[in-house]
Amino acid sequence: MSVLAVVAAVLMSFSPAQDPDRPVVATADGPVRGVSEQGVSAFKGLPYAQPPVGDLRWRPPRPAAVWTGVREATEYGAICIQPPANGDPGVGPLPMREDCLTLNVWTPTGARNLPVMVWIHGGGYNNGSGTAALYDGSALARRGVVVVTVNYRLGRLGFFDHPALAVERAADQPAGNYGVMDQIAALEWVRTNVAAFGGDPENVTIFGESAGGVAVTQLMIAPRARGLFHRAIVQSGMGRQRSADLALDRPGRPSAQTLGRNWARAAGLPPDVAAAALRAVPAERLLSPMPAFYSDNLIVDHQVLSEDVVEAFEAGRQAPVPLMLGTNSAEFWWIRPSDAGAYGRADDAMTEVEHDALLAAYGGAQGYDQHVVSDLIFNEPVRHLARLHAKAGHPTWLYRFDVVPDSNPEPSGGATHASERPYVFENLHTVGRPLGDRDHAASRLMAAYWTDFARAGDPNAAGRPVWPDFRTEPDALLEFGNGGPQARRMPHADRLDLIERFYARLGR
Repeated sequence: MSVLAVVAAVLMSFSPAQDPDRPVVATADGPVRGVSEQGVSAFKGLPYAQPPVGDLRWRPPRPAAVWTGVREATEYGAICIQPPANGDPGVGPLPMREDCLTLNVWTPTGARNLPVMVWIHGGGYNNGSGTAALYDGSALARRGVVVVTVNYRLGRLGFFDHPALAVERAADQPAGNYGVMDQIAALEWVRTNVAAFGGDPENVTIFGESAGGVAVTQLMIAPRARGLFHRAIVQSGMGRQRSADLALDRPGRPSAQTLGRNWARAAGLPPDVAAAALRAVPAERLLSPMPAFYSDNLIVDHQVLSEDVVEAFEAGRQAPVPLMLGTNSAEFWWIRPSDAGAYGRADDAMTEVEHDALLAAYGGAQGYDQHVVSDLIFNEPVRHLARLHAKAGHPTWLYRFDVVPDSNPEPSGGATHASERPYVFENLHTVGRPLGDRDHAASRLMAAYWTDFARAGDPNAAGRPVWPDFRTEPDALLEFGNGGPQARRMPHADRLDLIERFYARLGR
C-alpha cells in the first residue's frame, strides 16, 4: 500500500462514526469488522492467503482474494489439518480444514504506531494453531502492542516433497517448506496491513515456542523474510537440528523427496503416481504415520532455506536483529536417552570417554538420564546460538524459565517444555489448575520484559531486575524462578561445555 493509502486506512479504521464496540478496519483485501472489549479490539479469522486446496496444495501461498463488503471478523478460522491434540492447550478448537491460512489481530482501541508482536505457534510442525485460548493476545495488547497470531500448514501438507511434484514445477519455484512460506506470507500481510490496525510495520517482533521457536530462527536465516521483522524471540527453539535436503540423499538423512516417495509407497500409491493424484489424496490420510519433526519436517530447499540454522549463525548470515532466547529448566524431563525416536538417539554417537565424562558431570546415571536429552536438544544449542549472535555484535539476551506452580502435578523437578507460554501471554486462566499470586507476579514480569523488548529492542526498564546483555556479560542470563527473576551465570555450564565439545567433534 502507498503511504496515503495506509493513512486513509488508519483514519477509516477509527472513524468517530463507527460503532465503538464493532470497529471496522480497511485492509488491502477489503474492510473487516471486529469486536472491542475492555480496551482491546480483536479481529479474527483474517485470510492472508488463498485456501491451499485442490491444485494449490503443495504450492507457495498466493495472495488472498479481495472482497468488497464488510467481512465479519469475530470468529476464528479453522485450524490446519493435524492429528489429535492429546490435551495440548496450544491447539485451538475445531473445525479443522485444509483451508486454514488465517491470522488474528488484537490491538488497543485507538492504537497508533504501536510495536507489533507476531506469534508463531509450536507443536512440532504437526500440531497447534494461532486460535488457542492460550494465545489470546488481549492481555499483551493492553500493554501497548499489537498482537498477531498465525495459522500455517502443518505436517505433510506443510513440509513435503515428492518426485512427481518436482517434475511439474518450474525450477525456480520454491518447494518443500510450505509452512515456512506461509509464515513469510503472513509477515508480508502484516507489513501491508498492520498500520491500519494501529501497528508500526517498521517495528515487528516475531516470537515463537518449540517448533515456533525453530521457525523464528529459520525466518532469521530466510532471505525472503529479511526486513519483514526487526526483533526476534525464541522460546525453547533448539538450535543444532539438521534438516533433510529437498532432493539430495545423505548418509542417515534421506531427502524430502525420498521421504515423500516412501510415504506414498506405504500408503499404497503406485510408484508412478502423478502430482494430480497426490493432490487428490484426502488430507487426513496424510497424517498417518505422523511425520517426525526432526527427520520429516525440517527441509533445506535451497530457496526459502538454503542451509541449517546453526550453519547460518556460525557464518554470521542471520538477520542482524536484537534476539531474546532461552529454555525451560526441565524441558524434556520425561524423555530418556534410551527411548526410541530422534530425541532418545541424541547421545548415540558419543564415545565411551564422552559418555563417562558426562555421567560424572551429572552425578551418575540417574541425573544423566533425567537431564541429558534436555541439554543436548535445548540448553547447549540455545547457548551456542546466543554466543554466535552476540559474537556477531547483535544485542542478545538469554533466559532460563524455572517457575513451577505449587499445583504442578508432574514430578519434573523444574519447568517442563512449553510451560512458560501462559506466563508470557498472561493467560494463566487457561492452564486448568489453580495458580497463586507468585505465578501471577511472574507472568506480569515476563509479559513486561517481552513487550518492552518488542517496543525498544531491549527487555530492560526501570523498576525491574536488570537482564544482562550477552555481548558484555558472556554466559550471563536472567532466570525466572519462584522467587522472582534473577541475573546469574548459566547453570550447569560444565555439562554444557562437554556437550559443546561432543557436537564440535561431530562437526555440528
